[in-house]
Amino acid sequence: MKLARRNVLRLASYAVALTAAQRTAWAQAYPARAVRVVVPVAAGGANDVTARIICQWLSERLGQQFFVENRPGAGTNIGTEAVIRSPADGHTLLISGSNAAINPSLFKSLNFNFIRDVTPIGSIVRVPQLMQVNPAVPAKTVPEFIAYAKANPGKIAMGSGGNGSPAHVIGEYFKMMTGTDLTHVPYRGAAPAVTDLIGGQIQVAFTELATSLGHVKSGALRALAVTTAARTEALPDVPTLSEFIPDFEASQWVGLVAPKDTPPAIIEKLNAEISAALADPKVKARFADLGGAVLPGSPADFGKLIRDETEKWGKVIRAANIKVE
Repeated sequence: MKLARRNVLRLASYAVALTAAQRTAWAQAYPARAVRVVVPVAAGGANDVTARIICQWLSERLGQQFFVENRPGAGTNIGTEAVIRSPADGHTLLISGSNAAINPSLFKSLNFNFIRDVTPIGSIVRVPQLMQVNPAVPAKTVPEFIAYAKANPGKIAMGSGGNGSPAHVIGEYFKMMTGTDLTHVPYRGAAPAVTDLIGGQIQVAFTELATSLGHVKSGALRALAVTTAARTEALPDVPTLSEFIPDFEASQWVGLVAPKDTPPAIIEKLNAEISAALADPKVKARFADLGGAVLPGSPADFGKLIRDETEKWGKVIRAANIKVE
């Protein structure tokens, strides 16, 4: 009996050692070939630019090509599902953004469960949305805009890049937090919404900072606030919404995930490289040009962010009765 128990313990110890050795081997051998990084939106915008910055870094550091593949469609669901169904060997990854936390409540039926079916690698950047108005709007501050909106319920048009887009749900969140009644006007992307905002067809919009920064600096649009908890270096004189609306925080974020069951050693290796990139002054400066702030953290930190954001936006979507066709 003692001999049998000793053999069992020896075999168990051997198995643990073998597993550790396998993890080390996976990490050392990875990547064995080019790595596809799927961006589930069209080229341009924070997600795409983030992917290209990080892919350049990883390619230079890990000795294999990390290349971007844009697979837009169905509110990011097409590209997301393609990665989830890929082999869990670290050679197909997904640039994931705020849509990943919005879509579970927005779409009635998805072929995947994002939280269950991916392994978080690491968050990369947090990008503010900019609340801006046409200069003809008489409000020059957020309190003035709230007062103006309450005096004109339903008469102020709020543009967004589409039903259920991050800009849309952030706008609905603003309405909930302020008790205002704005009429949502969805567009096929942020660019046409900004065009109509400049033209006066709509009065207010929330967009990625980089989309509108040039128009704000030229005077074509008036910036009222950014949606992040802290001000942005790109527009240091523009206040945050939380300076007027306590606890308001509604930024977009971008990170990297892999299919579930990807070996932990690969996840750890990629996370370490992302952390190194986000500490590099040149990389930080490139993200600052987007109006973004680097968002380093562990895989567990990123997983918590995804879960928290999914719960938060689910409440907003249900309360605002946001639906997609």
